[in-house]
Amino acid sequence: MSSIKIPTPLRAFTDNQAQVNVSGGDVGAALNDLVTQYPELRQHLFNGGDLRNFVNVFLDDEDIRFLDGLKTEITAEANLRIIPSIAGGLS
Repeated sequence: MSSIKIPTPLRAFTDNQAQVNVSGGDVGAALNDLVTQYPELRQHLFNGGDLRNFVNVFLDDEDIRFLDGLKTEITAEANLRIIPSIAGGLS
């Protein structure tokens, strides 16, 4: 079963779980399983059927945007990480 590491700001929506086991043959299916388990998380990750622009998902060390996006195939041993973008600061 694949796993997804949850960033600290989103753990409030996963019962404070730092990692969640998910099923699915690609990243989209795995994320869909995640938001099925924790429905309140959906609005923070998705805008309709697309990932929000500020949500980055990595398969190992690769950003899925540079692979096949949500259609990136994964194995049962895949380790996914959700990394929210950080913006701001002084210019």
